[in-house]
Amino acid sequence: MKNPMLEAVSLLLEKLLLISNFKLFSWAVPGEDEERNRICEINSFLRGDVLEVRRTHVTHFGIYLGDNRVAHMMPDILLALTNDKGLTQKVVSNKRLLLGVICRVASIRVDTVEDFAYGADILVNHLDKALKKKALLNEEVAQRAEKLLGFTPYSLLWNNCEHFVTYCRFGTSISPQADRVRRVTRWWLGGEASSHP
Repeated sequence: MKNPMLEAVSLLLEKLLLISNFKLFSWAVPGEDEERNRICEINSFLRGDVLEVRRTHVTHFGIYLGDNRVAHMMPDILLALTNDKGLTQKVVSNKRLLLGVICRVASIRVDTVEDFAYGADILVNHLDKALKKKALLNEEVAQRAEKLLGFTPYSLLWNNCEHFVTYCRFGTSISPQADRVRRVTRWWLGGEASSHP
């Protein structure tokens, strides 16, 4: 069961992280820099691969569906305001994304690889090594992602793009990024006084 105090502090931290322009936490995993140097080209992607791109404070994840298409979870305030697919299918701007996070609304949507990457380099299947979990077959991964397309609740800490791809790829919904934020929050609240984040 979730601790209400931890959840309230996490919500506050979530909002502060999103509106700040400072990198408060290092999301890096030891040895990750070497792995990040292995950027792949679009023609090497396989249906069901996990694609990963760095953002300002976090890493964004998606599932490659083939034919230059990526399924990924994106917070978007417009989903709460309109059903107009013409408006909601356009690339999500930072303002739409931030307001979507605050209002906790998102969709699992399909975009081109270029729109998904938004100019960033793409890393493929890094989670397989980082999580040391056995991946499902690529076709099953892609089918899981396709079944989940559409509107979904969003939480930076409890239901984000990493939760989505780990569910599709490994059959379990986890987010190491969110786990690190929760550990730092507990430490900050004095819950783990003997250890440092």
